Amino acid sequence: MADPLLDDVKDLLDKDFGDDRILKQIYRACENNEVISNYERNYVRKLAEKHLGKKPEFIQTPHVEEKPIPDVTLSEIKPLQQTQSFQTVSKISHSKPKNKKIIFGIGSFALVVVIALTIAFSGIADITTKIDTTNNLPISLSVQTDLKSYNKKDLISISGVSDTTGNVNLAIENQNNELVWEEQVSLKSNGQFSTLAIAGGSGWENSGTYTIKVDNGKEIISSTFSFTS
Repeated sequence: MADPLLDDVKDLLDKDFGDDRILKQIYRACENNEVISNYERNYVRKLAEKHLGKKPEFIQTPHVEEKPIPDVTLSEIKPLQQTQSFQTVSKISHSKPKNKKIIFGIGSFALVVVIALTIAFSGIADITTKIDTTNNLPISLSVQTDLKSYNKKDLISISGVSDTTGNVNLAIENQNNELVWEEQVSLKSNGQFSTLAIAGGSGWENSGTYTIKVDNGKEIISSTFSFTS
């Protein structure tokens, strides 16, 4: 089914309202059934309400019942029983030296069980750890842009990952450390986030190095890019 947003974009392009570059990009995304961000949808909606006489839409968010996650009970390991088993093996080795091969087999099996349990528990602890494949180190927070430099009215694609849940706060500052853009973005189930920003507006009057920051509530990191006004 075609996205109803496509008709509004066509009318705005035909009547020369809004930014042609942004509208054409949204038009292509609609035709190709690509994901369109809330920022782009709001951009088209506001233009349609202002120039096409569209009435504001009121969308009621459906209530989704949250189901509790069942608790997972791990089997308790009783170290006293293991100690008794090893002590029994030790007694057998002294009383019956002819059964060394049997004793060695039992001891090897017990050792394999202990190693398997250790690996299992360590694997459970590392399930949610994200790894930087370049340096083989855990990633707690990252942010980057699709390009290193932008011109006025360019779209800036921002993405990253966080080891927290919920939301992260994004902000862009100009070369004078003045806030020129900010947005709160929801994290996906795998910790990733992404959004778009337009290079331009108040605070973007001068060319220079601009800084994008991300705050996940635990730490704040930043990255830079160049902007030409």
